[in-house]
Amino acid sequence: MPEVTPVLFVDDESPMRQAVSQWLGLAGLEAVVRESGADALALIRDSFPGIVVTDLKMDGVDGLALLQSVREIDPDLPVVIITGHGDVETAVRCMQLGAYDFIEKPFEPERFLEVIRRASEKRELVMENRRLRQAVSEKTLAARIIGTSKAAENLRASVAELASADVSVILFGETGVGKELVARCLHEFGRRRTGHFVSLNCAGILDNTADAADFFGSQLGPTNTPRGRRGKLENASGGTLFLDEIDSMPLWAQAKLLHLLQDHMVASASQGVTIDLRPVAASKINLRAASAEGKFRSDLYYRLSVVELVIPPLRERKEDIPLLFEHFARGAAEAHGREVAPISSSTIAALMAQDWPGNVREVRNAAERYVLGLGEAAIGRKTSDHSASVSLAEQVEAFEKTIIERCLMEHEGRISAVMENLNIPRRTLSEKMSRFGLDRRKFVNPKGQDIS
Repeated sequence: MPEVTPVLFVDDESPMRQAVSQWLGLAGLEAVVRESGADALALIRDSFPGIVVTDLKMDGVDGLALLQSVREIDPDLPVVIITGHGDVETAVRCMQLGAYDFIEKPFEPERFLEVIRRASEKRELVMENRRLRQAVSEKTLAARIIGTSKAAENLRASVAELASADVSVILFGETGVGKELVARCLHEFGRRRTGHFVSLNCAGILDNTADAADFFGSQLGPTNTPRGRRGKLENASGGTLFLDEIDSMPLWAQAKLLHLLQDHMVASASQGVTIDLRPVAASKINLRAASAEGKFRSDLYYRLSVVELVIPPLRERKEDIPLLFEHFARGAAEAHGREVAPISSSTIAALMAQDWPGNVREVRNAAERYVLGLGEAAIGRKTSDHSASVSLAEQVEAFEKTIIERCLMEHEGRISAVMENLNIPRRTLSEKMSRFGLDRRKFVNPKGQDIS
């Protein structure tokens, strides 16, 4: 059963507090009453789950002062002002300062409750978004989007912010950078996580008959019988539709997709079906430029591009390569029932010297070959002129960073355990973590265990 959003009602007149408390109780709402602004402020934190309703004229901390203090604590906390007829001008000023709404005395209970419910719904949405962002920012997301580079941190922060936003997103990135992984994170940590995640390879849509029915659904069977079929878009209703390689989608399919997203309607069996889904598209080319050249529908591009997120290639975050390689090697070892051979400094040097044009996907394949016993031959040493040489200092630092990251992950950020495992003093460990940009809090168990 969902929690009831509390209503903090502030008024220095006892009859008004009693009447409002009764109205709220009859409406199934939780009333928390206080007779002064100072008493109300003692309850308010940025984690306060409810809303504030306050009379404008009170002794001491009046409604205007209370509003300003609340806005400093939490700008997203709705404050409703109650005012007399002669104070409407002041109430308008309160609105300019960020009040959610104002109610003029005398007022009907129905009007009062309507404003309260709207403000409560807004607060519930804000708190839900905060819970989602908090869940995304914890250890779970760090285990999905791996890396300690600034680029990896920025990507995780963007995913954490966008997961709860429920807007259309276009993911740009080279082949193998992990666009589908990011799309799944947006789904699994968002409000639609209980719905389906439906992935569609747009490059596989070849004609406008069978493929159209598979994608959009149909009202008639293959011989014009009434028996139709559900399309992938209908299956995605309530969840997320991942449009992979959307730059390869034929123009006729782009037109149908645009109308569907605008009308929220697909064909199914004998009638149209209303759908509600979140589209997340992925492209390896610049769709804005493609639409300017007539290779992609500009109206579909603008419909999808509420937010654009660029996923960096691996060559722009090379410091993440050893950690990624080890992560994939461990997964491959578990899948094949093998032990992971210790990763030597020369292996890490070979990893760091590559451009990895296949990005994360290529690293995963190399790690699996390594586990299968092909050794460093599985990694290869073909490099571009840009990355043909890696200095000894870079090799040593990459090796040290990987070892410390591994220990932090194994011991969930417990510094004392890492010190014992690596046999180094706290000061040395702290200096190296600072130099490598490693924050122990990112490895801590979400339950908050001790990391001293």
